[in-house]
Amino acid sequence: MHRFLLTPRWWGINVFVALGVPFCLFMGTWQLGRFEDRVDTHKEATSARPADQAAAPLESLLPVDKRTSGRLASVSGEYADQLLVPERRLDGKSGFYVLTLLKTDTGKAVPVVRGWLPGSADAGRAPAPPTGRVEVTGALQASENSTSKGVYSSGGLPAGQLGVIGAASLVNIVPYGLYDAWLTVQSPSDGMTPVPAQAPVNTGLDLKAFQNLGYTGEWFVFAAFVLFMWFRLYRREVETLRDTEAGLLAEAPAERDPAEPAAAGAGSGSAQA
Repeated sequence: MHRFLLTPRWWGINVFVALGVPFCLFMGTWQLGRFEDRVDTHKEATSARPADQAAAPLESLLPVDKRTSGRLASVSGEYADQLLVPERRLDGKSGFYVLTLLKTDTGKAVPVVRGWLPGSADAGRAPAPPTGRVEVTGALQASENSTSKGVYSSGGLPAGQLGVIGAASLVNIVPYGLYDAWLTVQSPSDGMTPVPAQAPVNTGLDLKAFQNLGYTGEWFVFAAFVLFMWFRLYRREVETLRDTEAGLLAEAPAERDPAEPAAAGAGSGSAQA
């Protein structure tokens, strides 16, 4: 009854199932792992930092990654050039960042967002930075790029304004080296509003994260479909064999030898003669 499973056609079907099901399960598990990783990084990125966590030296937190993004960093130096970062929204309102370059003892500078002000970017409204040597503590942030959320990447800004906060966009504006990071002061002065630290990229539960979850379900459905189709083919083959043995289906006529009709005709002719 089950000898048909050893035919070449069924060998091909069985090999396909034996390879297809594990592959689908592997891909589904991999996509599920991707989604779980995003959930974990989202929790880590959005979890509150301990209130008593001491600020660490800037150099010890570089380069910025998912672990150090948002950590309090401390650095000392003297404020230098000041720029405005327009069209930044905070609490549903449009405004601008006041960004000042802090030149450190290493000779390199780190961009420091000292606060946010509502309205259009206006250098006359931006408070002047403190003079002399200062100690700055702020939340560490990775450099932005043209695809970062909320940046002004169209270009054409007037002198003294910056669309993207990062070393790549500052290198042609200031004549000194730059750290590939920036700080946002959490306790600004002069009436400015503090700019909250942003979660690192690829840590949010965005559409891409839920795509991974959707792909997980699809791969598991594919695995179940392969098994279902194998069972359907198997059951149909068994039912066909049983119906044939019971005489419910006519067996296919045996193929005759092409020489038979000629032989038969020759015999008939001899008999007539």
